[in-house]
Amino acid sequence: MYKKMNSRFLTGIVMLLSVVLLQGCGLFGSKGSASEKANRTGEVTGVPDRSGWQQTLPHDMVPVKAGTFWMGQADEDIAVSKSSLNKQVTISEFYMDKYEVSNNKYRQFLEAVRMGELALSTPTTLKDPPQFNIDELLPDTTVWSQSFTHHYGDPLMEYYFEHPAFDDYPVVGISWEQAKKFCEWKSYHMNANDKSEYDMPRFRLPSEAEWEYAAKGGKEIAKYPWGGPYLKNRRGCLMANFKPGRGNYIDDGFAYTAPVDTYAPNNFGIYNMAGNVSEWVEDAYNPAGSSLTWDLDPRYEDENESRKVVRGGSWKDIAHYLETSTRTYEYQDVKTAHIGFRTVMTFIGRSGSMDVRATRRR
Repeated sequence: MYKKMNSRFLTGIVMLLSVVLLQGCGLFGSKGSASEKANRTGEVTGVPDRSGWQQTLPHDMVPVKAGTFWMGQADEDIAVSKSSLNKQVTISEFYMDKYEVSNNKYRQFLEAVRMGELALSTPTTLKDPPQFNIDELLPDTTVWSQSFTHHYGDPLMEYYFEHPAFDDYPVVGISWEQAKKFCEWKSYHMNANDKSEYDMPRFRLPSEAEWEYAAKGGKEIAKYPWGGPYLKNRRGCLMANFKPGRGNYIDDGFAYTAPVDTYAPNNFGIYNMAGNVSEWVEDAYNPAGSSLTWDLDPRYEDENESRKVVRGGSWKDIAHYLETSTRTYEYQDVKTAHIGFRTVMTFIGRSGSMDVRATRRR
């Protein structure tokens, strides 16, 4: 009796060890082996051994969660343009620069071109560098003198882009085409230095709808990024850098532009979505654009339209242009002293999952 029990015990130990060893070798009981076995019998289970991937949050960007809002005018249309009619729109998740692109960040782009970082003429992946002509990328510093009649802009023309005193101020004198090339380089720069097997999505200019949604900061209807309808806070301080009155540019604290992290951010944590510099967006301009686009992630594209939408108002504009719904435009090759830009990145993943997956890049 004892010998039989001992024999059964030893047999059980041997069987248990066999199972453990087989599992350790990946030959028994694992999901992968089950899939491989099913594949061998003609089942479709997907390509095995694909590594997981998680989208990280790039430096100086904030996550903008998906949502629905009323795109279009939040107050009277004083210009009677009828180009900003109300329309309910849904926006998918994306990442957005918390600051306008600064002089120093744009300078990094130029230095990369000068140092030969960008060499190939026909990039095939985001890890292949595009080719740029440095002379076509330089900001036009003469805009400080030429954009305004009888204006002494020579000191800014000489110092604004080159002097370190203005490193954290928004870059200006940049055309829509140059802003697009910056996005192309930024996409390459990140992915070429990332060891991940899979590329991160491209950086790009925001669509007009994305820009307005981000400017409203999660509010369904908001006249200004801080809500509104007033331009001053409870302490009587102006909330943005603009032209408060005729001949008055200084009451907000700055005669021209301000550093990109000045003034309070909106509820998404984004700075200067009103004032400082107006911003290029991706869309071509069409007064009837809202009626021509879809109500899910709308974007109006027209290769034959050289007018591109500009949003947000600037240091030289009156309050009307600071409103989240005000639409203006400029020709894509024009450079001015009051238009800059910021970049966005599409979020790849399940709707509503950004809050737990948007980890920052190290």
